[in-house]
Amino acid sequence: MYQSTFNIKAKAPFDFDLSCRIFASGDKNIKKYANNRFWQAFTIKDKTILLYIESVGSVNDPELKVSVESDTELSPDILNSVPPVVYQIFNLGLDLHHFYEQVKSDPVLSPIIGRLYGLKNPSTPTLFEALVDSIIEQQISLKAAHSIENRLIKYVGRSVPLYGQDYYSYPSPEDLTDLDLEKLRNCGLSHKKAEYIHDLALDIVQKDVNLQSIEKMNTTTEMVEELTQIRGIGVWTAEMALLRGLCRLDAIPADDISLQRVIGNVYRADEKLSSEAVREIASSWGKWKGLASYYLIVAELMKF
Repeated sequence: MYQSTFNIKAKAPFDFDLSCRIFASGDKNIKKYANNRFWQAFTIKDKTILLYIESVGSVNDPELKVSVESDTELSPDILNSVPPVVYQIFNLGLDLHHFYEQVKSDPVLSPIIGRLYGLKNPSTPTLFEALVDSIIEQQISLKAAHSIENRLIKYVGRSVPLYGQDYYSYPSPEDLTDLDLEKLRNCGLSHKKAEYIHDLALDIVQKDVNLQSIEKMNTTTEMVEELTQIRGIGVWTAEMALLRGLCRLDAIPADDISLQRVIGNVYRADEKLSSEAVREIASSWGKWKGLASYYLIVAELMKF
């Protein structure tokens, strides 16, 4: 087994434990947080590796220890590609002080921030992964969606054998184009969702869809307009993917029924909200709409 270790600093404040708890129920052979350590398999430059990450700092002086593990020796090129991935998945460069300043007068968010101080929303390593996850999650429960996502990763994703077991990374567009629709459906996908995901992967491989060009657009509105031209991607899917895949924190998936319920519970005395009402309430959060909504959801999950 090959192992390389390095430390990486993060922009304060950052509560590693609080930010990782969302992964506590994850699949241990894909992505999980337990015993103060987070681990996940990634494929970088066609090499699948396992990352173990733990905190060696504090909320106000955050620092992470990253262990890169593989079944064979890794090139400097691959090792140099790891820090940007860690930065991406934990949003280590995000300065939360600007968000806290924006919402400090909000009667709901202000006390929540005090209890969730240092929480950063996780991101996927790529926009493609966020889009596939969001397509899978359309109109089904998160529990069912996560089960399908895990089956897809184990069925299609590449793996690295370590410690007597296999660890699986998220499949690439190339990995998915090699499968026929029936095999995708065996992961639990509906026929339509299997089509959407396969066609998206194929369009990326054939360069009919250029996600890099979308990532370079100036505004989230432009990105949403471009993404919704892709079959199977509506406004909700686009906004979810941009929030979780590109950390576009001004994106808020206002059509999300769970988010409408959460915001309605705390801002409108349990009133059932429309997407327009959610956007109206969120307007005071400025460019932090998505992050504010994440704080509200986490607060409810933790019963704050």
